[in-house]
Amino acid sequence: MAGTIQKKGDNIWLVRMYLGRDADGKTKHFNKTIHGAKKDAQKFLTAKLRDRDMGRFVEPSSLSIKQFLEGWLKDIARPRVKEATFDGYKGIVDYYLIPAIGSERLCDLRPEMIQRFYGNLQRQGLSSRTVRYAHSILSSALNHAEMQGMIYFNPCKKCQLPKKLQTEMKYFTPDEVRQFLAFAKDSKLFALFVLAIETGMRPGEYLGLKWKDIDFENMTLSVRRTAKARKGGGFYFSTPKTGKSNRPITLSSTLIEALRNHRSEILTAKMAIRDIYRDNDLVFPNEIGDPLLIGNVRRRYFQPILVQAKLPKIRLYDLRHTSATLLLSE
Repeated sequence: MAGTIQKKGDNIWLVRMYLGRDADGKTKHFNKTIHGAKKDAQKFLTAKLRDRDMGRFVEPSSLSIKQFLEGWLKDIARPRVKEATFDGYKGIVDYYLIPAIGSERLCDLRPEMIQRFYGNLQRQGLSSRTVRYAHSILSSALNHAEMQGMIYFNPCKKCQLPKKLQTEMKYFTPDEVRQFLAFAKDSKLFALFVLAIETGMRPGEYLGLKWKDIDFENMTLSVRRTAKARKGGGFYFSTPKTGKSNRPITLSSTLIEALRNHRSEILTAKMAIRDIYRDNDLVFPNEIGDPLLIGNVRRRYFQPILVQAKLPKIRLYDLRHTSATLLLSE
């Protein structure tokens, strides 16, 4: 028996397709109610029979998208990505994907539903970058569902994404660098700013820098880790963003001198509270020895210097762009 169509009411049809027998020998069927003319039910049945015969038919599951995504995060994403990346995935899933489409069945997800979800995100004022990030996460999860035979086709593949906007890169000119450092001279993080501008290190890299990473004699440092804030408090160290990030960097005599002075100040401060100080060997620790938070560096030190020096507003991360610009200008 291939399949049958039974009338259930005015323009209501029950399509039933034979799927063989289960492990206990019981007959299995696929059932679907179709609203419309009988020819619509016949068209649907024909398509499903073709999928079955070609090995493309996926038996519908009662699993919701919420259940699927939560399982994917726990069993697939968490073991494979860094903690910060996983936090980003979970944030998108919890705040956007589950509230919007979590109640739908995984087998019922269609490209038009996902496309509508992307449009709603944009109407809420979210950037194209965030929408594209949500798409990347959802598509990755659905690729796994497709490989596992939970769905026949990843519907994300038929969705259109908002145009990727190119933001203008901001940085200091050589004159602005001199002006910034002149006003930063008395800051307790003067050495941090000199290092950021000279080396082009990422904030997480210099906040995770340890004294053992610096070779004062040969005037070099090695990037071996990055410091990350943990949600709910605390911190952890991770590997650099890319393989190329793990690199030795040559330092100028000016930076070496700034780091020596900074180390003396750190040792003095540490001795004053040695009973409670947590010695993580960090070059730029907070008051008790843990890594500084990027947000605190930005609000308490970086932004006030910009205001005092009457310089354009740029991000702390843009000191990395400034470094690249200075190298090009040379």
